Amino acid sequence: MQPSFPITAELPLKRWTVDDYHRMIAAGILTLDDRVELLDGQIVEMVPQEPPHASRVDEGGDYLKQLFAGRAKVRVQLPITLAPGSEPEPDFAIVRIDENRYRDRHPSPDDVLLLIEVSDSTLKRDRDRKAKIYARAGIRDYWIVDINRRQVIVLQDPQEESYQVERIFSEADQLVTLCCPEIVIELSYLIL
Repeated sequence: MQPSFPITAELPLKRWTVDDYHRMIAAGILTLDDRVELLDGQIVEMVPQEPPHASRVDEGGDYLKQLFAGRAKVRVQLPITLAPGSEPEPDFAIVRIDENRYRDRHPSPDDVLLLIEVSDSTLKRDRDRKAKIYARAGIRDYWIVDINRRQVIVLQDPQEESYQVERIFSEADQLVTLCCPEIVIELSYLIL
């Protein structure tokens, strides 16, 4: 007996909100063992980290924490809430210092000063899907560290679902952020 609908028919997906996602965590449906993040209403598995990626996150986190000490908080692979349907865990989120140290909430777009994703096998996801989510949330400064090409892609000036400014820098370059132009970032510390 053949099904009454074509097998190739695309079924609608259930879109989850940040509140739904948090309820799943509270109920134990999602646990710490589930390496997932909420992207545009979908619960997406996070890619396991290869040594080059893990090394860049570890070393880059130490470097950024030194640079931004006293000016901003550097969160490494921790959630940010982009309601209604995203709660990504960027490799680095440079956020405003919070008096309560984010004990009762994750940073929201108003708290985010700079997001940085480290990409080796995730470049397409970071450049396309995450860039749209971050632009839609109004994240002004988004950088992608492309380990394979040894470059940093800087995306700025979000308009709706895209960034109007895209610039590419090499490991030999220095950059300043929109939020703290007095801080000079040596890109070699993020790439090599």
